[in-house]
Amino acid sequence: MSRFDEKFKRRAERVHYQVRHQSKGRPRLSVFRSQRHIYAQVIDDVKAITLCSASTKDKSLALEKTSTVQAAERVGALIAERARAIGIDKIVFDRGGYQYHGKIKALAEAARQGGLLF
Repeated sequence: MSRFDEKFKRRAERVHYQVRHQSKGRPRLSVFRSQRHIYAQVIDDVKAITLCSASTKDKSLALEKTSTVQAAERVGALIAERARAIGIDKIVFDRGGYQYHGKIKALAEAARQGGLLF
């Protein structure tokens, strides 16, 4: 296991601990980032179901480049729109083991501007 993997795992465990203990029954906005795409989903941990999701693979976004900060902003705005459509406005942000900068930060800021509170 590389040093990067160890740091990622430690960060992810720390974030998951904080999310579990601060959620207070709120849905969780979980983010996954790959080399080419970024995915976001709102999860109800009590019922263990995904309430809504968005990614750079969505045809409604019609993105030319999917691995940019602008694409992450569009996904953040889309997930906020879909969550608000089903009546969710307060969530807990779960960034996983990813550092809060770049694409993750852009997605979170766009979701906040879209009306989600976290």
